[in-house]
Order: sequence, then structure tokens, then C-alpha cells
Amino acid sequence: MDIADVADNDQPGQPEQLDRPDRSGEALLEGESEGEGEGESRPGAGLTPRQARLVRVVLASVMMATMAALLVVRLASRRSVLVVGVYGAALVLCGVVIELARNGRTRLGSWLLGIGLVAAVAADLLLLP
Repeated sequence: MDIADVADNDQPGQPEQLDRPDRSGEALLEGESEGEGEGESRPGAGLTPRQARLVRVVLASVMMATMAALLVVRLASRRSVLVVGVYGAALVLCGVVIELARNGRTRLGSWLLGIGLVAAVAADLLLLP
């Protein structure tokens, strides 16, 4: 056992990898990097940061299209500046979330999108005539 092996395993916050076979003496195959093997998967790894950003951008874009459609429907039934204000704010919020996701602030964008859209729907139900 090498000192570097002990130092790698003793880092706080990193789980022990007991089920991974020891490949210390083997040469890596061409095109294979350490940790990538046939059948090896990372259970519980979740989304990569790039995938998370893409999911947030797509979700915010879908919500933006939904809010635009709701704005058209609400304006057809009742013409009010308050309707434009509520749904306009929701559209701006979706645009802000898209920019946050593009800049890597996906968790903040998710919370902002969820809270903001709940507030927009609540304002529609409670404030609009």
C-alpha cells in the first residue's frame, strides 16, 4: 500500500469504494480512463452539472410558453392591467431562471422558479377579478 493510496481514501466527504476492484497493478486499456469500465456505473450520482443546467433551461422555457398561453387566455376573458402585470412578471421570472441556469446557478433558479410560479398562480386566484 502506498502513502498516496492512504491519502486518497482518507479525504473527508468522500465515500469509501469497497465494491470497486483494485486495478493498481494493471495497465489501463487504450481509451479507458480510471473509473470507467465495462458495466461500472455510479449509483446515486444524479445529473451532471451540464445535464442539470439543460433540464432547468428546458423546464423554464416550457413554463414561459405556458405563462404566455395563459396570458393570452386571461386577456381574452378579461382585460386588466393586473393580468398583464402578474403574467408579465411570471414571464420575466422564467427568463431570469434561464439566465441563472446558463450561468450555473441551477439550484437558485429552481427555487426561484418554483416559488415565483406558485406566487403567480396564487395572485391569479386571489387578486384577479
